[in-house]
Amino acid sequence: MIFKWHMQHKTLPFYKTGYFSTLICDYLAEKPELKPFYNRFPEIDAFQKQIEEKGQSFSVETRAILVSALKNQYQDFETSELTSSHIELLSAENSFTVTTGHQLNLFTGPLYFLYKIVSAINLSKELKLKYPESNFVPVYWMATEDHDFEEINYFNFNGKKVQWNREAAGAVGELSTEGLKAVFEVFSEELGHSSNAEAIKKLFEAAYLKHDNLAEATRFLANALFQDYGLVIIDANDASLKKEFVPYMENELLNQVSFKAVSKTNDKLAEVSEDYKIQVNPREINLFYIAKNLRERIVFEDGIYKVLNSNITWNENDLIKHLKNHPERFSPNVIMRPLYQEVVLPNLCYIGGGGELAYWFQLKDFFNEVDVPFPMLLLRNSVLIQTENQLKKLENLDISTENLFLKQSTFINKKVRDVSNIDIDFSKQKKHLQEQFKGMYELAEQTDKSFLGAVKAQEVKQIKGLENLEKRLLKAQKRKLSDQVLRMTDIQNELFPNKSLQERNTNFSQFYMEYGESLIPNLIESLEPLSGEFSIITL
Repeated sequence: MIFKWHMQHKTLPFYKTGYFSTLICDYLAEKPELKPFYNRFPEIDAFQKQIEEKGQSFSVETRAILVSALKNQYQDFETSELTSSHIELLSAENSFTVTTGHQLNLFTGPLYFLYKIVSAINLSKELKLKYPESNFVPVYWMATEDHDFEEINYFNFNGKKVQWNREAAGAVGELSTEGLKAVFEVFSEELGHSSNAEAIKKLFEAAYLKHDNLAEATRFLANALFQDYGLVIIDANDASLKKEFVPYMENELLNQVSFKAVSKTNDKLAEVSEDYKIQVNPREINLFYIAKNLRERIVFEDGIYKVLNSNITWNENDLIKHLKNHPERFSPNVIMRPLYQEVVLPNLCYIGGGGELAYWFQLKDFFNEVDVPFPMLLLRNSVLIQTENQLKKLENLDISTENLFLKQSTFINKKVRDVSNIDIDFSKQKKHLQEQFKGMYELAEQTDKSFLGAVKAQEVKQIKGLENLEKRLLKAQKRKLSDQVLRMTDIQNELFPNKSLQERNTNFSQFYMEYGESLIPNLIESLEPLSGEFSIITL
């Protein structure tokens, strides 16, 4: 039975959390300097023009190929009527997608996997209410072609790392699930035997022990969690979809379009602000070559195309012939993957985390260059889940939401000052001292300027003395309030494991243990995709 939580939901502007980059905070604030780097800001009314633009550029033929590829991918999977109808709907010219993507992390990895998909589902629903004459399909794009196994081979449960140790090479989607039985046994021990624990075990077992490779296991898992909401899962490592992308890959191989366009954009971004960190640097060719246990970069050297760390080479004619005959062997990297997505999907909006959106901002000129509509970019929902018990502790300790997000040393110092019955802030005394020294500087100017250095040295010494005294008093007060400090740090450590955001660390299974199958429906109900704020949910 699914029950509703008596939920409290607070929000905090992203810039007040201290966990999001200047670039993302400026984007959310709609700073005019950033406008050249995106198409339209994600507001509900702005989607009308995005619908028109995408509708005009996306062909009926491409829709037919997409639907056929999806049906083929789903043929061995049981799914909901809603997901099946969403796949069929994609044939229609008035149907569009809202897409998020993620790596094939073991058992979904950190919690934000859920929040990405919830954002896509909820935005699709909101768009349907606003634009009833169109259809909107939430899509999860599986990053099956990635090869960074170390990034995906573990998840955290109750502060422990559950890890899959094995040798891995090539695209992760094709990795055999052999060896995951041992991981399952270790995880089962941790879970215990409650009814929710048994449900998690069944889910892990059905996904990883009954499917041959990581792509199929991940599709099963995401489908089991979200099929009731019509989620469509796509594996882009598909020959028929890659065939659609051949003209763009040919252009990339012969003309290095992305390298030129993205390099130019990177320079422009750096000019806007030195705080904007360039997320990815383009290669001269932004494609990999994939085969069994192989995913390596394609390079052009001395008039020959080569696959690094292999003996595969082509001249230009042979390469293009090979591309057309075997498009499935060519794989876009982080620069080309967004273009591939927008070429094969009737997509309106991409939903991602801060790091992902940062590299999308580098791609607008590239999309213009190849004449593909640039999607709207939405920062996914971010969430901190706290229990009723944790909320009571926070209230008893008089810890505000904003204070909770402070770095731990700042958090403790601020709270010690707040709860102390003495004032351990010597700002007034320092200001008073500086005022007194102003008079001494004037006196030295009038009598003997050579004393100015001595006056400055004395001022620095006395200010430093006050600062040291302030630190020592604060330290003494911390000792006096050690019990309270311990309780404050304990609650912050619970909510910010490894001093990082909960959503970037904790696996959903930890919350499923307590809330079972109510977890996802209640997230769906409480989160608003376009709110533009960080959510703190008490359940």
